[in-house]
Amino acid sequence: MSLPFNIAIDGHSSCGKSTIAKAVASKYGMRYIDTGAMYRAVTLYCMRNNIINDKKVDLSVLISKLDEITINFVFNAETKGSETILNGENVEQIIRGFEVSDNVSIVAQIQQVREKLIASQQEIGREGNVVMDGRDIGTKVFPDAKLKLFVTASSEIRAQRRYDELKKKGEKVTFEEVLGNLTQRDDHDTNRKINPLVQAKDAILIDNSDLTIQKQNALIDELITTKLSE
Repeated sequence: MSLPFNIAIDGHSSCGKSTIAKAVASKYGMRYIDTGAMYRAVTLYCMRNNIINDKKVDLSVLISKLDEITINFVFNAETKGSETILNGENVEQIIRGFEVSDNVSIVAQIQQVREKLIASQQEIGREGNVVMDGRDIGTKVFPDAKLKLFVTASSEIRAQRRYDELKKKGEKVTFEEVLGNLTQRDDHDTNRKINPLVQAKDAILIDNSDLTIQKQNALIDELITTKLSE
């Protein structure tokens, strides 16, 4: 089954937005777009091309190179999830590393980057039946989405989730480093001048600090059912 509307999911770093979006996409046959992966891909491009150094971006060079950056998604039948393609290369695993995470908020603050990616996201959304997660989906990308969610959890819980994820991947990082990075990203996301992270007025708040994935999915299924009946 597919849905006759788009779903916008916003929230803080490492709060489980993508987990929710993937579950919804799988159950309802929707197309899932991870907008965070798009900003991570641009960040990786900047890192590889020496456009960002010591957390400073060479803005003029980046702007001149934006048209050279192409981001697509492919479906992995084995994992049943989408993977990020940067200029023809599958970078899904690379962009999830700590180094990219440590720089992505800086790149995501740049107006020209946001304009490019938001235009692409809105184009995808015109097809309908899309679930998209990020920082400004309900406020900027899909302001008319029928269902908007704003997901959060305590900083410590989010940091622990991210730390556990990175350790499984073999990353050498401490919990304190992860918590510091997450706190910094929260600050950048909520205080940036361009499309800051805020809860849309009509978004439903979900604090999953103490929710199991099963209870969270059940709650969201109920919300979708309610929207379908309206």
